Amino acid sequence: MNSTPVLITATGPDKPGVSSVLFAALTAHGVDVHDVEQVVIRGRLVLGVLVAVDSDPEALQEAVEQAMATVAMSVDVKIGDEIGTEPFAQGRQGSTHVLTLLGRPLTAQSIYAVAGKLASADANIDAIRSIADYPVTGLEVELSVEKDTPEADAELRSILADFANRGGLDVSIQRSGLSRRAKRLVVFDVDSTLIQGEVIEMLAAHVGVEPQVREITEAAMRGEINFTESLERRVALLEGLPETAMDEVADAIELTPGARTTIRTLKRLGYQCGVVSGGFMRIIDRLVDDLGLDFAAANELEVVDGKLTGRVVGEIVDRPGKARALNRFADEFGIPVQQCVAVGDGANDIDMLSAAGMGIAFNAKPALREVADAALSYPYLDAILFMLGVTRTEVEAADAADGLALVRP
Repeated sequence: MNSTPVLITATGPDKPGVSSVLFAALTAHGVDVHDVEQVVIRGRLVLGVLVAVDSDPEALQEAVEQAMATVAMSVDVKIGDEIGTEPFAQGRQGSTHVLTLLGRPLTAQSIYAVAGKLASADANIDAIRSIADYPVTGLEVELSVEKDTPEADAELRSILADFANRGGLDVSIQRSGLSRRAKRLVVFDVDSTLIQGEVIEMLAAHVGVEPQVREITEAAMRGEINFTESLERRVALLEGLPETAMDEVADAIELTPGARTTIRTLKRLGYQCGVVSGGFMRIIDRLVDDLGLDFAAANELEVVDGKLTGRVVGEIVDRPGKARALNRFADEFGIPVQQCVAVGDGANDIDMLSAAGMGIAFNAKPALREVADAALSYPYLDAILFMLGVTRTEVEAADAADGLALVRP
């Protein structure tokens, strides 16, 4: 006997017992359930159920409508060909991509524009869910791309990246599947990423050479001079600075908003978290202890008789050095580099972000945004969690379970 597909969509105020009433009616008609999806938006419930019935689908429709009326729910029932032309046995197909949208605010106009871009790339929206309402508004969109080829994938990324650059919206596109959820190690740059400001400029302020140091820093971040040269030139300006100034700077460091939340949440999920920095180990050691980081790599300043000599000792952690450090730590923890995430803001982070399975440019210069898999333009580090599929609700629930008070401005 051939089964007839029936699609039931119930809408109305969310309340206990709605699903129970519906499935009681379905049970009485001996249906097979093939798909169920339910969402609640601000107290309004949308419940969809796809079933197969062997006989008298019209009787099933009548029973469902009567049952839903008892709980003040509207119901729409489609039978057989009304559902669509796809074979009933085909079922739900997996999405090919996941799109993350972040905005402050996230406007209807921006969502409309993104939807148009997706349509132009033959990408169909399968599902949308909210992932954050603070400190940014975030949506996660599941997509199916008709032409699932590397060329189509690159075209989709290009279209969305161009839109994000012009639209004031943070957009990330990732392949669906296990690889997206298999990330296990996150490495952060330090200056202007994990912390606010540049440590070397804070040191330079102690000897009155901050403007000169900042000028060299900005040239390096734009990619105009290589990092090693810029580091040597800047450190040379610190000659004679008492080493106690490094402790004073360490005491004055301010974390980027959301940094503690990000590290705390990633550690709960079992991630190995650490830093790879072109900065200085003496200062970064304080961050490692404070945040409970698992690893760190940075440069060492030479000190003689309690004063900085203006030289760096040991191997310099420069642009290629950052990528080497990422690979070294991945090897130490037995984690494939494709399961690593790298976060940075400057040109010296290009190799590191390119090597990682996912590279995130955080309030970054154009040179880094061009090679990153995702770019964040809002100054909240915990937005990284949303890119990884963690919702704000999950973060706050975990904090509450640990007795941490919810703090929102």
